[in-house]
Amino acid sequence: MTDSYSGRLELTWTNKHLRLLEHDDGSYEWMDPSDYRVAEVRLLHDVETVGAVGDRRAADNLLIRGDALRALTSIAKLPEFATVYHGKVKLAYLDPPFNTRRSSLDYEDNLEHSVWLTMMRDRLMQVKGLLAPDGSIYVHCDASEGHYLKVLMDEVFGRSNFHTGITWKRTSAHSDAKTWGEVTDYIFFYTKSESLTWNSSYIDHDVEYVRSKYSNVDQDGRNYRLDNLTSPNPRPNMMYTWKGFPPPEYGWRYSKERMEGLDADGRIWYPEDKTKRPSLKRYLDESKGRISDNLWLDIPPVNSQAHEDSGFTTQKPEKLLARIIDASTDLDDIVLDCFAGSGTTAAVAHKMGRRWVMVERDISTVDKYALPRLTKVVEGRAVGGVTKQFRWSGGGGFRVVDVSPSMFEADRGLVVLADWMANGTLAEVTAAQLGFEYVPDPPFAGRKGSSCLAVIDGVVNEAVVRLIVRALKERELVVICGTALDPEARPVLHGLRPGSTLRKIPAMLLQAYRAGSQRPPAAPEQVFRSSDVPETG
Repeated sequence: MTDSYSGRLELTWTNKHLRLLEHDDGSYEWMDPSDYRVAEVRLLHDVETVGAVGDRRAADNLLIRGDALRALTSIAKLPEFATVYHGKVKLAYLDPPFNTRRSSLDYEDNLEHSVWLTMMRDRLMQVKGLLAPDGSIYVHCDASEGHYLKVLMDEVFGRSNFHTGITWKRTSAHSDAKTWGEVTDYIFFYTKSESLTWNSSYIDHDVEYVRSKYSNVDQDGRNYRLDNLTSPNPRPNMMYTWKGFPPPEYGWRYSKERMEGLDADGRIWYPEDKTKRPSLKRYLDESKGRISDNLWLDIPPVNSQAHEDSGFTTQKPEKLLARIIDASTDLDDIVLDCFAGSGTTAAVAHKMGRRWVMVERDISTVDKYALPRLTKVVEGRAVGGVTKQFRWSGGGGFRVVDVSPSMFEADRGLVVLADWMANGTLAEVTAAQLGFEYVPDPPFAGRKGSSCLAVIDGVVNEAVVRLIVRALKERELVVICGTALDPEARPVLHGLRPGSTLRKIPAMLLQAYRAGSQRPPAAPEQVFRSSDVPETG
């Protein structure tokens, strides 16, 4: 008999086939995956800079204010950022709301779980695309959704790419607990593929281990333990007599020259009983500690005594992030955290010489916690945490950028381009540059014969092209000018309305617009020259 199998092991939940659109107030709305608003790529607008930054935004550390999914989509698909981040993030650490309870959907509890799982699924998929082939992701959770999260991450990253679940003892049980006190969090560790960056992590020996193993003390007061100097395997070339001690059965562990060096350094212990053998001294102060496992009992929660408590409710200790960053990254690697909170991940990454991208949707959280904290790090005024451990005294810098508003809005059940995005100063200046009469008639900003002009202060992708072409009359053509272009948009436009044109608005015109200038910066032929807007397809 031949066995046949179908299906796969997976987690299912209400509305799994849909996507979630997050609104400005933090509430969510279920959307079909084909909805234009779901596929939208939003621009990133400069807010301010702190410390030393370069000429290229994408090469700087970034603190992004806005929804995590929108920000991740932007750095993955905007050409300016995609070349730097897509497939190049070495480590992602996520500390999401453990169960939001803020969806504003007023459904029963099973839908609250569904909102959380869909929110996490969508963001995990984006993070996966940003990770380098040897990149790692750590997701922090507790028992409320942890078991569901594990199965979800198996589905997104593959069960074979799960490495371990770390248990962190974050607090002590309350004396008034009615059942077993919840004192632990869990951190799931996955990689994007079978390859990974890994630096062995060590933690201090506990007191009892030191007392039992390093009980010997030399004349300088240094604790040491004794280790074997004999070889575990036959070594004929090591069969020599050492200071009156005959060779062991399999020989010595080291060559005679090496033994002489150890002896000169006082690292060999000699027994008075010649029937015993010399041993090697291993000093406690030279030990890295014991290899770290997945039970972390040695990292206390944030408290005022550690001089790192910002007052943020769910702030994680810097030592926790330092252990993760040290194990899974090297100098100058990119670290991502799309639930930045008080900015712990960025603060530690900065002190450890890593590049970082942080995303936090709540502007008040950025202004009250993350921005002041990271400013202190850059200026060398940060105290506590791992500042002394990494001898941090300041330097570097970062940019604060905002995710732009949506280019779309719903109008009587239809999704249309928002008026603010397709008109205004930029549209008027662009129309003048191209010789179009400025006639604001959304989604168009101007006309010249049978050609219409659409000026998009945002990313022109397939969804935008389809909406604009839908608004054209039968024989009309369109020139679409956007501040950013999706490479896949051009062939779509040529297929839907042959003879139409897609162009990128030049940087100098945009700079004048962003600065509030009404004056055209150059003649039309200088602004829209062919080298600025290569035509393909």
